[in-house]
Amino acid sequence: MTPQDQINDLTDRLNYYNHQYYQNSVSEVDDFTFDRLLQQLAELERQYPEFRRPDTPTQRVGGTISKEFPTVYHRFPMLSLGNTYSEAELTEFDNRVRKGLNGQPYEYVCELKFDGVALSMTYENGVLVQGATRGDGVRGDDITNNIRTIRTLPLRIGRGAGGQGHGTDSPNSVPPALFEVRGEGFLPLAEFERINKEREDIGEPLLANPRNAASGTFKQQDSAMVAKRRLDCYLYSFLSEPEVFQTHEESLIAMKQWGFNVSPSWRKCADIQAVMAYINEWETKRFDLPLGTDGIVIKVNRYDQQRELGYTAKSPRWAIAFKYKAMAASTTLNSVSYQVGRTGAVTPVAHLKPVLLAGTVVKRASLHNANEIQRLGVMINDTVFVEKGGEIIPKITGVDLSKRTEASQPINYPAECPACNTPLIRKEGEAHFYCPNEKGCPPQRQARFEHFIQRRAMNIESLGEGKIQLLIDRGLVQSPADLYDLTNANLLGLEKAYPEREGGPDETGKVRVVKFGQKTVDNILNAIEASKGQPFVNVLFALGIRYVGNTTAERLADYFGSMDELLNAPLDVLANVPDVGPRIAQSAFEWFRDPENREYVERLRAAGLQFASERKVVAQESDTLAGKTFLYTGTFANFTREELEERIAANGGKLLSGVSKKLNYLIIGENPGPSKVDKAQKLNVPMIGEDEFTAMLGG
Repeated sequence: MTPQDQINDLTDRLNYYNHQYYQNSVSEVDDFTFDRLLQQLAELERQYPEFRRPDTPTQRVGGTISKEFPTVYHRFPMLSLGNTYSEAELTEFDNRVRKGLNGQPYEYVCELKFDGVALSMTYENGVLVQGATRGDGVRGDDITNNIRTIRTLPLRIGRGAGGQGHGTDSPNSVPPALFEVRGEGFLPLAEFERINKEREDIGEPLLANPRNAASGTFKQQDSAMVAKRRLDCYLYSFLSEPEVFQTHEESLIAMKQWGFNVSPSWRKCADIQAVMAYINEWETKRFDLPLGTDGIVIKVNRYDQQRELGYTAKSPRWAIAFKYKAMAASTTLNSVSYQVGRTGAVTPVAHLKPVLLAGTVVKRASLHNANEIQRLGVMINDTVFVEKGGEIIPKITGVDLSKRTEASQPINYPAECPACNTPLIRKEGEAHFYCPNEKGCPPQRQARFEHFIQRRAMNIESLGEGKIQLLIDRGLVQSPADLYDLTNANLLGLEKAYPEREGGPDETGKVRVVKFGQKTVDNILNAIEASKGQPFVNVLFALGIRYVGNTTAERLADYFGSMDELLNAPLDVLANVPDVGPRIAQSAFEWFRDPENREYVERLRAAGLQFASERKVVAQESDTLAGKTFLYTGTFANFTREELEERIAANGGKLLSGVSKKLNYLIIGENPGPSKVDKAQKLNVPMIGEDEFTAMLGG
């Protein structure tokens, strides 16, 4: 079979598996098989890019190859809006609009800014064909199956007789063949309360807030689970090419007539004074709505005037969001506890007298670190101001000193780890205190396992927090390497009850029972065995080296290619890896020099984990760039970073790790790094764009 035939065969098979999984909820192959096939296809496409098909599944996922939601590119970018918090700034916005339109008459449409998840839905011939998240504004995740569970969103709308659209005498009574609608997906407050009541009844942890719950639900891979959450969506934007409406008002009316769920709260406003009246009206009325809101969106109504006003690099000049001030309340600080994270950082958590804030009862708030406690001057038994500006855990923003009494007591930040009593350290330039006992500190050890088994690392999905805790408590594992020594005999029948906790023992006495039956044991052992096929970059990330995130792990894996090369890499070589600075290099260098860490690595090697990357075979295209050195900064329209590096190497060029006198060309993309540009200018290094680089290849 030729390489082209192999690519076609794998592309067809994987697209079929994706279709079965995403459209029919059928998994015809297990994750391990799917991932291996996808890796084979990706490697073939790297070797033979001329045979890569436009519908390749390797281009529909971002980052590490895994069975996740495909990536889709938005036909129209989903830009963010500029924010304002004052009427004075709104007046300035209105003045800019008036100036930009050279005195033309104009009007606004005001809409509530719903607190949910931005969604994009595409219709072809009246049928919903794609639903996607906003993502980075240019591309998002294809969550079509989950979008289809929204009961108020029509799956088909009328384009003639028999459709679901409602009749109208307007010239736009029939929607165009291809169009896109956008809206805010949300979990209604009543549903949020219902779900939390059910979870409380069965002893499960409560959802943090409706927005986070909606976001997490939309990314569930089981659409049946999504349907049970009864998500909803308000539509607020219509897009097509060519345009079929002259004003935003017309589009909202038409969408409503076609059966879309458009919130009736919008209003056309003749001037900025009417806008401000609308804002004032909804400042309190919004709390009666079935979902959360955090502001008002103001848009110029006429589309031709929107085009005339245009865009900045990040947002439209014809629209702005007025944000209401963050919800705040005052309550008593009862106590402070200290949580230890995976890297040993000790974070103070404030325990409060329960207070209602933004529709939820708040019992805890973040104090961040010792610096923040000192800055606030907060004490135990103080009356504190608590604010919720979108965070899962609210934060303390100040102290009501007028209510301070003799009962207030200073907060004494611990000198020792609250979990293992090891003296805390504080590195220069860092805000957190750290527990250096990374191998013996119980919460660090627990978090180390949780990091090791996560999807982007070893992807051992059948294990979780409770099961890991039970394995540690029974003395079966001390390090993640011990997972590969587990057997059916020492797992089957394990059982323990743990109290539910939220920063401390649960006062209700509720417990959760962790039990290992045969099916659970089989799933765990199969997942551990399958993890041995995870690529080297995942293994490297799973080690949990401080500051080495997923992207840095990719850089190190690409640069060194194997664990052996990385184990013995000098500090200066580590520091020269692209996107690896001195701090990360020092951390990795010290980690690999620790004898216990090296022993840990060798145990993983003996278990059969992948310790080398599959080397990319770069076909030599020409020697056009021979003798020339390159570095790039920013993002590019026609190349990924990896593709750019491959083209440089394939044409005889050399990639440098930083700007120096040895650099011949700095390739500039969109949003370039200012430090690289500044240094290149000082050293008189020629800077070229993507088109110029492409022209050099052609030469």
